[in-house]
Amino acid sequence: MRALPVRRRLLTSAVTLLLVGGVAGSAAADAPAWRPSQAAAASVHVPDGVTAGAAVFDRQTGTFTEQLNTSARFRSASVVKVLLALDFLWNRGPDYTVPAADRALLEPMLRSSNDQAASHYWSTNGGSAIINRMADRLGLSDTAPPPAGYEGYWGYTSLSARDTVTIYRYLLDKAPGPVRDFVMGNLRQSTRCASDRFDQHFGIAGAFEKPWAVKQGWAGSSYEEGTCGTGAAASRTSVQAQAPASAPRSAPAAADVDLTRPALHSTGTVGAGDRFIVAVFTLHPVGTSYGRAYTDIGRLTRSLHVPGAARPAGWWYGTWSDHVNVRPDPSTSNSAITQLPAGVEVLVGCQRKGQEVSVPPYTNDWWAYLPQYGGWISNIYISSPDNKIPDVKEC
Repeated sequence: MRALPVRRRLLTSAVTLLLVGGVAGSAAADAPAWRPSQAAAASVHVPDGVTAGAAVFDRQTGTFTEQLNTSARFRSASVVKVLLALDFLWNRGPDYTVPAADRALLEPMLRSSNDQAASHYWSTNGGSAIINRMADRLGLSDTAPPPAGYEGYWGYTSLSARDTVTIYRYLLDKAPGPVRDFVMGNLRQSTRCASDRFDQHFGIAGAFEKPWAVKQGWAGSSYEEGTCGTGAAASRTSVQAQAPASAPRSAPAAADVDLTRPALHSTGTVGAGDRFIVAVFTLHPVGTSYGRAYTDIGRLTRSLHVPGAARPAGWWYGTWSDHVNVRPDPSTSNSAITQLPAGVEVLVGCQRKGQEVSVPPYTNDWWAYLPQYGGWISNIYISSPDNKIPDVKEC
């Protein structure tokens, strides 16, 4: 058993009494790092310091089950890529064939949030004119192009939760079949690692079991530790990466759209037949790490009222350390599958003993299985008061 620091020794007895198995997919936003998440609140729970807009629309009943600041405008980051794809596909009939060269760009743009593809369509098809066209075509109330002087920043396009619901309702209920199938089919194949090597399975992708389809967005100069996969670190996702080299290096806030704080957004559908449309937009305090923002949007999304949606089974726990390796088995013998964003909260499915790991002054031979990653991390990196997590079942 690893030795606990004085602070953690003093907390252990009290903490052990408080540990209760969390229901899958739920979270208490104010839970201490060492405590598993508890049952979801009846309404949206916005973590401290986070500004959010959210909506859940039930296509079966034609009603909203959740609405929070739905008209608030956020810079879209990569969510705008859905509009870029729709603009390209508009009036391409009768069969809406996508040329191979465009398929090679559009598929990674939708599945893996490829920025180079977005920049290609932005510059080729008119930049801000794309946003004006799509706002008129779809009747979007809050959507607007980037502010004057920053036209090259496609990620500065403003969107709201209610406009995002309108976009997905068009896709699912009004768009020609080939358009719907192409866009939604690619969003259903969202990759965990984005093209810029950031872990993009936050929000909807972490809060609900499949079937789901997602288009995520992120932007912030503090998001430098969001790498997934193995190898070189992720590239920075500051807004500068979404603009031509000649564009200004920073931009003031435009009207009511905050262009400064780190953004993390999760949009898409949940459930069989794309029953629920979900849109979550969040802004985080300047300097927030990717793992912290990832955790906060996850907690918010898990608190949404999405009746009957399947939630993943397990217990939510915080982690510590940078670049924690997720292994294919409970040992360090085989190469890592991927790496966790620093300090991110993870879903633990079960635990078992394996190879002893030492990170002085700690040692631990218990390992946690992370079903959403399909692999294992040493319990030494789990924020828990003991080597064996008290409430998690054994595998």
